[in-house]
Amino acid sequence: MENKAAEIFFDKLARIIDNKELIRLVISNQRSKSSDLNSIIITLAELKRGYRLNFVYRHTTRDITKNYEFTEGIGLIKNALAIDFFNANLFSNTENLSLVVSPAGKSKLSVQEPTLQPVTVFHHDRIKSRLINTTGNIYLRELGITNANWEVRREMSDKYKQINRYIELIEPEIRDLSLTEDYHVVDMGSGKGYLTFALYDYLANGLGKPPKMTGVEFREDLVNTCNAIAGKSKFEHLKFVTGSIETVELNRIDILIALHACDTATDDAIYRGIKSEASLIVCAPCCHKQIRKELNVTNELNPLVKFGILKERQAEIITDTIRALILEAYGYKTKVFEFISTEHTPKNVMIVGRKTMQENPSRENILKQIKGIRDAFGIKRHYLEELMG
Repeated sequence: MENKAAEIFFDKLARIIDNKELIRLVISNQRSKSSDLNSIIITLAELKRGYRLNFVYRHTTRDITKNYEFTEGIGLIKNALAIDFFNANLFSNTENLSLVVSPAGKSKLSVQEPTLQPVTVFHHDRIKSRLINTTGNIYLRELGITNANWEVRREMSDKYKQINRYIELIEPEIRDLSLTEDYHVVDMGSGKGYLTFALYDYLANGLGKPPKMTGVEFREDLVNTCNAIAGKSKFEHLKFVTGSIETVELNRIDILIALHACDTATDDAIYRGIKSEASLIVCAPCCHKQIRKELNVTNELNPLVKFGILKERQAEIITDTIRALILEAYGYKTKVFEFISTEHTPKNVMIVGRKTMQENPSRENILKQIKGIRDAFGIKRHYLEELMG
C-alpha cells in the first residue's frame, strides 16, 4: 500500500482528525471472506482525558468498542488496510474520501464534496456510531422518529437503533456487489417505510450509490403516505406501489428486501428473489405458522416439541434453516445471524443470500438434507420448497 494515493489519503486523514472534522470513517470489504470481522467504524469521541478515536469493530454477532489516541489509531487504520480490508470511506466536514486497495497493494483515491451534516460537538455517548443522521432528515421527522428539533423521540429510540443496526448489517453486503448504475432495490412488504427510507437514504447519500427503489405494500393508505414523505424528502427515485409480494409486477430485481413479512410471505419474497436472480436477498422472517402446524414428531426427537414455547422456537429454527438451505441450493452464499438484540424486538433473525453461481453442483445433496429434516420432524411440505418445484 506504499503509493501516492495512500500517502495522500493518510495525510488528509491526519489533518481531518487533528482539526476535529472527522464525521465517520468506515473500513470494509474483507480480504478474507471467512473473517468474522465485517467492518470497522471510526469516529471522534471527547472523553475526560481528551479526544480519542473511537473504533467500533463490527463482527457478525457482536460489536467491540475501543478508544485510541490519534497516533495509535491511525497506525491501526493503516494495519487494517494492509492486512484485513480493501476499502476505506471517510466522511468529514469538508470532503469525502474513498480509498480502494487492490490485492496487489496498489491504491486508488477519489475525493468528493461532503454529503453528511458537519459535526462540531463530540460527546462520549457518540461512541455508538449511527449511520443515519437525524439533523435535517425529513423522513425521520415525518415518520415520528424525531421531533421538530431533529432529536430522537424517547418512545422511538428502539426503532432508531433498529434502523441503524439494519444499515450496519446490510452495508457491507451491498458494498461488495457489482451493480449497474440503474440497479433496482425492491422492499417487499414495506409497511410504514421506516427501513425502506433509511436504506434509500444511506445508499444515495451515504454510499453515493443512488438506486431505483420500490416499496411494495398492499395497504393503499400506507403507500400514499410513504409516497408523500418521499416527495417531501426529495427522494426522486424512491416510489411505493400497492400490491402483494406474489403478484406485483416488477421488471427487474437486483436487491430484494423482505423484513418482517409474516409467515409464508417471507417464502413468497425469497421465491421472487431467486426467480429474478437477484444479486442479494435479505429477509428478517416474522411468524412461522406453517411449519408449526406441520410438526408431527413420532421419534426420539419428540421431547423437542413437547412444550409449547419450545415447539414454537423449534418451528422457527426448522423453517429458517430450510429457507437458508434452499437459497444455497439455488446458488446463493447464505448467512443467518441476529438482526438486533431481543431487547429491542423479538423479530431478530436475518437471512442474507448473495448470488455467487448460476448452478450449485451440490443442489441435489442440499435437497436431500432438507428432506431429511422434514422426515425427522414429520413435516410433509415446506411452502418455499413447494414454490421452487
